[in-house]
Amino acid sequence: MTDREKAVAYWKENLGYLVVLLIIWFLVSYGAGILFKDALNSIKIGGFKLGFWFAQQGSIYVFVILIFVYVNLMNKLDKKYGYDEK
Repeated sequence: MTDREKAVAYWKENLGYLVVLLIIWFLVSYGAGILFKDALNSIKIGGFKLGFWFAQQGSIYVFVILIFVYVNLMNKLDKKYGYDEK
């Protein structure tokens, strides 16, 4: 595999990860916080309705977790294509 083919494959896989993670983030922040708020409000966590919790805190927690997932995925991807720091 040439350097160019390797770079293209690396970038394509990276974009795939980004798309999936951004869809998850969108579903949690917009979906759970706004679209599915009424259905989630029937469940309570710590005295607060779940829809409210997702809108205020849950989406932030998921976003931070997605950052760590992305870092882990990119470290594996770097090693796979030989771009890791040695």
